[in-house]
Amino acid sequence: MKIYDYDGRKNICGDRVHEARCKHRLTQSDLAAKLQVNGIVLERDSISRIEIGTRFVADYELRELAKVLHVSVAWLLGMEP
Repeated sequence: MKIYDYDGRKNICGDRVHEARCKHRLTQSDLAAKLQVNGIVLERDSISRIEIGTRFVADYELRELAKVLHVSVAWLLGMEP
C-alpha cells in the first residue's frame, strides 16, 4: 500500500479539528468520547495524531467530526473561512 502525504501531512483537517475542539473547550478525550457515542471508535491518541497530521482521516470520520464539532465538512477541509 502506498502512503500518501499532502505537504508532509496525512490529512488537511487536523488544524481545524484542533481549532474547533478548543473553541468548544473539549479535551481530546472528550472529543473521542463524543465520537464513540456516535459510533466512531477513536481513542485520545488518535485525535492527537489527527491534529498533528500523522493520521489519515476516513470520510465517515470527517463527517462525524464535523457533526460533533458543529462545523461543516467544507470548513474542516479549509474550503470555507
